[in-house]
Amino acid sequence: MSSVINGHMLTAEKTKTVDGESTAGSLDESPLATPFLSFTSRQVEPHKTLSEDDDLPKTSSPWAGVHANVGSYDHVHSGKTFPRLSIPVELMRHEYDVVVVGSGYGGGVAASRMARGGQSVCLLELGKEKWPGEYPSNLREATPQLHISGHIADDDPGKWISVGDPTALYHLVLGEGQNAFIGNGLGGTSLLNANVFLRADPETMASRLWPKEIRDATLDKCMNPFPTLENTVTDYDRAESVLEPVSYPEDYPSLSKLRVLEEQAKRLGLADKFYRPKQTTRFEDGPNSTGVEMQASNLTGMDSTGVNDGSKSSTLVNYLSDAWNWGAEMFCECEVRQVRPAPNGNGYIVYFAWHGSKRSAFKDNFYSDLMWVHAKKFVFLGAGSLGTTEILLRSKDAGVKMSERVGTEMSGNGDILAFGCVGAPLNESLLPYNTDCEVNSVGRACPAPELPIGPTITGIIDCRKQDNFLDGFVIEEGAIPEALSQVLQVMLETMPDKLTPQKFGMQERLRHLVSRQKSRFMGPYVQGGSVERTQVYLIMSHDSNQAILTLREGRPRVQFLGVGRREHANHLRQVLAEATSKIGGTFINSPFYAAFDQKEITVHPIGGANMSSDGSGTLGVTNHKGQLLKGPEKECHKGIVVVDGSVIPLALGANPFATITALAERSVEEVAKENGIKVDHDTKNGVLNLFGRPAHPYPTPPTDESLHFARTIIKNAEDDTKSGIKFTELMEGNLYIGDDIDDFDIAERAAIDSGDTARFYLSANAWDTNTLVSRHDHPALLTGSMTCRAMSKDPFMVLRGGFQLFNQDFRSPDTTNLTYNFDMVSTSGEVIHFNGYKIVNSSVAFSPWATWKATSTLFVTLTGSNGARVGRGKLHIDPAAFRSEALTFTPTGRSLLRQLRSSGQFLSFFTKQVAKSFLGPLNLLQWPSPSYSGYFGDKVPPAKTIKITASDGVQATLRMWSPVTGRRHPAKAKILFLPGAAVDHQIFALPTIRRNAVDYFTEAGHEVYVVTHRTGKTIVAQKSYTVFDARLDVKAGLDEIRKMQGSDDKIYVVAHCAGSQALSIALLDGTVPAHWISGITASNVFAHPKFAKINMAKASLPVPLPRIYQAVAGSWFSCSSSHHDTVVQQLMNQALRFYPVGGMGELCNSVVCHRSELVFGRLWTHRNLNEATHANLSRFLGGTSMASLQHLMSMGVSGRVQNNARESLVTRQNLLRLKGIPILFFSGTENAVYTPESTDMDYNALRTALDEKDYERIVFQGKGHLDCWMGVDTDVDVYPKIKAHVDKIMAKVASEDDKSSEFDGKVAGE
Repeated sequence: MSSVINGHMLTAEKTKTVDGESTAGSLDESPLATPFLSFTSRQVEPHKTLSEDDDLPKTSSPWAGVHANVGSYDHVHSGKTFPRLSIPVELMRHEYDVVVVGSGYGGGVAASRMARGGQSVCLLELGKEKWPGEYPSNLREATPQLHISGHIADDDPGKWISVGDPTALYHLVLGEGQNAFIGNGLGGTSLLNANVFLRADPETMASRLWPKEIRDATLDKCMNPFPTLENTVTDYDRAESVLEPVSYPEDYPSLSKLRVLEEQAKRLGLADKFYRPKQTTRFEDGPNSTGVEMQASNLTGMDSTGVNDGSKSSTLVNYLSDAWNWGAEMFCECEVRQVRPAPNGNGYIVYFAWHGSKRSAFKDNFYSDLMWVHAKKFVFLGAGSLGTTEILLRSKDAGVKMSERVGTEMSGNGDILAFGCVGAPLNESLLPYNTDCEVNSVGRACPAPELPIGPTITGIIDCRKQDNFLDGFVIEEGAIPEALSQVLQVMLETMPDKLTPQKFGMQERLRHLVSRQKSRFMGPYVQGGSVERTQVYLIMSHDSNQAILTLREGRPRVQFLGVGRREHANHLRQVLAEATSKIGGTFINSPFYAAFDQKEITVHPIGGANMSSDGSGTLGVTNHKGQLLKGPEKECHKGIVVVDGSVIPLALGANPFATITALAERSVEEVAKENGIKVDHDTKNGVLNLFGRPAHPYPTPPTDESLHFARTIIKNAEDDTKSGIKFTELMEGNLYIGDDIDDFDIAERAAIDSGDTARFYLSANAWDTNTLVSRHDHPALLTGSMTCRAMSKDPFMVLRGGFQLFNQDFRSPDTTNLTYNFDMVSTSGEVIHFNGYKIVNSSVAFSPWATWKATSTLFVTLTGSNGARVGRGKLHIDPAAFRSEALTFTPTGRSLLRQLRSSGQFLSFFTKQVAKSFLGPLNLLQWPSPSYSGYFGDKVPPAKTIKITASDGVQATLRMWSPVTGRRHPAKAKILFLPGAAVDHQIFALPTIRRNAVDYFTEAGHEVYVVTHRTGKTIVAQKSYTVFDARLDVKAGLDEIRKMQGSDDKIYVVAHCAGSQALSIALLDGTVPAHWISGITASNVFAHPKFAKINMAKASLPVPLPRIYQAVAGSWFSCSSSHHDTVVQQLMNQALRFYPVGGMGELCNSVVCHRSELVFGRLWTHRNLNEATHANLSRFLGGTSMASLQHLMSMGVSGRVQNNARESLVTRQNLLRLKGIPILFFSGTENAVYTPESTDMDYNALRTALDEKDYERIVFQGKGHLDCWMGVDTDVDVYPKIKAHVDKIMAKVASEDDKSSEFDGKVAGE
């Protein structure tokens, strides 16, 4: 493959092997492993047709989108424009063998080598991942990528500022005495440096400030930059083998700025010090040492803002790509704050703030509610000198033992930036094409072939060989990136203290004036302009290593005290001034020097965690391996290893990254050997397909279902280029820790009293908005932290939790939930499951406050790994937190159109669902359905179904269920259940709840019978029979049971509502003898029916409602209706939308529910019914005749059961007929049919009349009428009370039978 660069033909052969060795790459051995495109300086062949869905960086350069050719044909079909080594934080595991902090040279080395050593590796990087083609090219694109932070020295020297995104590519750190410029991103500062690979000189490495182990190892071998010594594989060599630095080729286009520097060296008498240093810029196409396809440099001079031509050998394309291929997992936007030993002593906990999902909108919580990952073996700190030192200081404040010298003896590496505006022309042989001295040092994305800028640095005047190595320095030429080109003219013109040549005549002055005007009015690239004729100088030297970094109110404060060695720095400026003067130019200090109060700027901050010269914490922070020392002695944290420039104890006087890389290689190798880890340096990668999968992914346990599920969701969304949404939510409240409180409100109050607070800080990410709003099995993924000090002093980590919108709450009708389900893991490894839900239902109707409360209140239950509850309570969203949450809402998608569509879909769905509850009564009515759903399939049908005939010839139905096999009650109890009006056996054998009454009592060993009487859900009910008539069906049922059992054993009766009143009538008028019955449970009413308020109002109207209804619609009222019903019924259905039902929580849209409420009163408290029961009401409710209804209303008003002549049957004489029958009365406190006073009247009437103590009464809190039988929790709170009464009665019957048998035996004996 070949490409044309500025007129030079370059050729690079492609093979399937590297260095003749076998490869282990991520591609199959096929021709597809070769690149398929050729980018040239004159023409670009796009790798895909751009569409409206493509969201590429905007640039004025014709090379927009040009990037490293990193894949095969595979990525044409992947929908991706750029590869991604990093993965979403949602895919992070809780623990790894190794955690690497930072992704520059040290971090890249650690990740690559540990992954090749078979360790599971997690790499955390503050910045984002950007590939060639994504870097800014101009000022407009670069400005949003600038972050400025530090203490400024205006009126208040301690004032802290932080402007811009902390994850931005460029970071300007304001310090006292000197500022620093560093890079963030996957690749660290290697993305932005000038690429010069310069080994440190032997004299610097021989300094007594280095540990003896380093001095001894490096004097003659490892660090020696000169090739005359023994040629061994050293740490420098190993670094060089990966980074592959080369000098600017002699056969490449001649560069003006390089020629100018060479001429200056000659005129200074330093020609022998000039050479072209090695640099990590590619000058030919082809795969690099790691197997990543690279492009030859287009000579843009854009290195310091990011090169888009794919020629820069940053760690992204070598060490990190290698680490990726060997299974390392990398996560961006993760700002590590501190490292602490794990509570269980197994490794370390790395705490970080995640900048994803705009979490920093919650300013008060961003740095307090940290996330974490567990490093079981090692933490490698490679966050750069400033970043690593800050992490160590925070860790020290958190109690981690370390040397007091941390943050001291830092250096700016003697960096000086300056400019020289060249005047007189140089030797004509050097510059044949122009009569002026063009330097051409301003970068541009697309330079003209005849005017290449070149890499940022291509030449060096190396003056490090001095009597005192501290006087050594290097001068390098540089380039200003295009992003600064527009402002450079102003900066240069406004600089004070310019040094012009001594012989600066009128002609020279005129030339300078003309050149300035050219640049001012015609732009920085005009030939002959002052900017085009400006040489950029970069000096690295030795400073005094007196800089310190401290934390001031939790923020880093950098103080470069005396760091510049002022006299030496002034001498170096004089050297630059002389060099500029020699070629007739004007010397200008760095514009940043004037702009920032005469402070130099360094791009090479080093030190802060210096290697100790004697291995103790008295003279340093780390030992020769980079391991963190615990204090003044030599004891160290063996698993905390520093691998970046912060370990370097003095200024190097050279570009430091080669030394940083070599030291990192050494440190990683040393700790690997110390721990028995063999790093595979020999196996080569093939040509990597970075759009595919790594060759050696670290395996995921099959049991980690959440990780597999999350990967599937993300992959499917990415493959189909789905659009999604993400946001961050903060909820705070009180959780009671314990299992002895069931009620959420009580638990919350108890937690408040004990001061037990809790908070979660979670980000929800839905990769596919469509599935989020339409499918309940595709939740958004929750990631973040949970804080509950009552359970752990450290935050819990939350990964891959589930958030679902408006799921149907099957526990309650017309109710939806916003659900939160996740496992939260403590730093000690304890796993707690969090289940939370917000309740949105008709209770919010027409109330903004209730709507806010419902959508901002989370009901929380915590359970342990064994399923036992460990906590309960409530969390809430504060209005201020909601405002922050709104700021985090972000649509995702490959184009603006898709993002807008995603936002609209999510917001419309959310609004629609809330409005559905807010406008509850106005929603579409829910009609009975011919199909059914929600039935439990394990319900046992009746063992027998028998038609019984009453004394008046009317037939009823008796159903019988046998006891569950093996559980027959010792007393062989037979229980007869009597349902109410318009219902049948199903209220006791309900198929829509987990455990109905028939299930419960047959499992308890009882034989269960149910009679559906003539006023129940039966066709006979339409014949105008009354509850008084139904007493005959009660007698027929009892009589049939007695016949079936073949004995006169007493029968226990459980009777509800109209069935209970029919039983009371049968006993009061003597239809049923009392000795037939062993005991009774009377549900909600018995012989003293008293209507609740609304029913009483309806029954007391001057013209009875049944009469009105009969006049317009007939004598039968059905609880069901349909779209095809009569006009009268349809009008009634619509009118009943607003029928008074109690609280807003009782509103619903069920036609059956509305109609049954009209005739009987509200039959339940809605929250006690599940959705399945409510949706199938038409199957459980029948209707009533007007005759039956009038009879019920008459009794409900009078408070006494009556015969058909409306005569009360509650007389003293009749009450005496109940003597000897133990009765349990119960009512629900929220009964809207019969007031709870009804059973109280029965209870007191019988006790007064019969003076017996066999009567009990229970009032069930929160229960209504039918929900005492049909509610979801009745098997927990209602049935057991009835069973206890049955058991007590049957035990008494058994005791009496035993006594009777004993007496009969005695009589027989006599």
